[in-house]
Amino acid sequence: MSRIGFAPISVAENVTVDIGSNNFVTVKGPKGELTLQVNPDIVLSLEDSEVVVKRPTEQKRHKSMHGLYRSLIDNMVKGVSEGYKRELEIIGVGFRASVANDVLELALGFSHPIFFVPPEGIHLSVDTKRSKNTIVIIEGIDKQLVGQVAAKIRALRPPEPYKGKGVRYVGEYVRRKAGKTAGK
Repeated sequence: MSRIGFAPISVAENVTVDIGSNNFVTVKGPKGELTLQVNPDIVLSLEDSEVVVKRPTEQKRHKSMHGLYRSLIDNMVKGVSEGYKRELEIIGVGFRASVANDVLELALGFSHPIFFVPPEGIHLSVDTKRSKNTIVIIEGIDKQLVGQVAAKIRALRPPEPYKGKGVRYVGEYVRRKAGKTAGK
């Protein structure tokens, strides 16, 4: 059983955490500001430069919310101070990506280009110099939003198991299949 909820969240010097009425948490840092509405059953307190999350009872729902909200607040603190980044690799002959006017244009083997407009708070860039494959870099302060945008872009053309073509996370392992064998 995890005990992550009991660990206090250390707050960096350049980050401010404000716990308002109705457990409305606001985290401000050099990269931006994030807010979260925490369940009223969970008790939040700011002690020294640490946020402490406590649960009122040992009920299963309080235990699950305890760890959840502790992780969400910790992700917010890290997001406004350091930010989050996901990288996608585009593999395939003729598969390309480019960014113009904050719009990602993808050529993924379809008869038409795909235009992806990122939500507010997400910055997209394309790196073609690092390796022979194109890398799409997704950056932002909201961990959940960065992961969701990366998953949406990957879902446009997931890697296929025969040649490995498609959009995949950098470092993702794609299990390959043998395919047909030529024979009599």
